[in-house]
Amino acid sequence: MPRYTKRDFPVANVRRFLEPGPIVLVSSAHKDETNIMTMGWHMMMEFTPALIGCIISSENHSFELIRRSRQCVINIPTADLAATVVKIGNCSGRDVDKFSEFGLTPRPGTHVRAPLVEECYANFECRLVDSRLVKTYNVFVFEVVKAHAATSPKLPKTIHYRGDGEFMMSGVETRKFRKLFRPEML
Repeated sequence: MPRYTKRDFPVANVRRFLEPGPIVLVSSAHKDETNIMTMGWHMMMEFTPALIGCIISSENHSFELIRRSRQCVINIPTADLAATVVKIGNCSGRDVDKFSEFGLTPRPGTHVRAPLVEECYANFECRLVDSRLVKTYNVFVFEVVKAHAATSPKLPKTIHYRGDGEFMMSGVETRKFRKLFRPEML
């Protein structure tokens, strides 16, 4: 077992160890307006139905589009889109049509009005099912009502944010602990 030398660490930076992954692109639509935002703060909340909690700042242009439409698409980009993902996160949909600006292809959803991002590995069409935490914490709880995923590669290289402008790509898969895994413990 490893032993680590430790030092005090700034509490405000603990997110550097806890940031969830992968980074996603959230597409939204309301009336004639569409947008894409880069998001790292999300979490699975339930298996069936598939519920995803997302923190979306009230300062973000997508916040009102999603709050009003009560739907979005969570798109999973891969490492080949990393530079585009960062650029999308560094500008506002108030000023830029991000689909046009970054050469992304909007595809119609089958269950929601928000567009899918064609260039992403997977797309999850979502409907807002719980908004009780939006006013207090900017937490939206979505149900995935339709999922689309590429057939290959089996293990896409996803992008993960570590905070303070640092990113990493998904790593090596291991089956080493598979025999220890007990799903009933989840």
